[in-house]
Amino acid sequence: MPKLEQLLKNLECKISEHETINTAISTANVGWQIEHILLTINGVVDALRNPRTAYKWSFRLPRILVFGMNKIPRGKAKAPKKVQPKGSFDVMNIKKQFETARKSIQLLQTLDKNLYFEHPFLGHLKLKQTKKFLEIHTKHHLKIIDDITQIND
Repeated sequence: MPKLEQLLKNLECKISEHETINTAISTANVGWQIEHILLTINGVVDALRNPRTAYKWSFRLPRILVFGMNKIPRGKAKAPKKVQPKGSFDVMNIKKQFETARKSIQLLQTLDKNLYFEHPFLGHLKLKQTKKFLEIHTKHHLKIIDDITQIND
């Protein structure tokens, strides 16, 4: 899981820019992007541990495209409400979420390979696919953060 851990370290370096926004890139500021990534990591790991239905493979073109391109196309989907930050950016809360995310990433290494979570667009993802999704998703939002902050430099 070193890739995801490194991405999390990169993300943590962006906290000081949490108020930065550029509506040409995103309607959300850097703080929203940071919190969204953390909510996603923590929420996905919780969902892996508590699947609601039996695993069922299904053909999903978006899954094939995302995993094949190793990236998420911008502006094609909206984050589910469960992983949308609510309220204003709170540095203390974010630091707690980072700690939870680190623990979640460590937990991923110990979970059964047959556990899965249900992604709203990609369908059921087993553990290996889930790890890859979390890396792709985190990179996607880090790129958005980089684009927001570059224009404002």
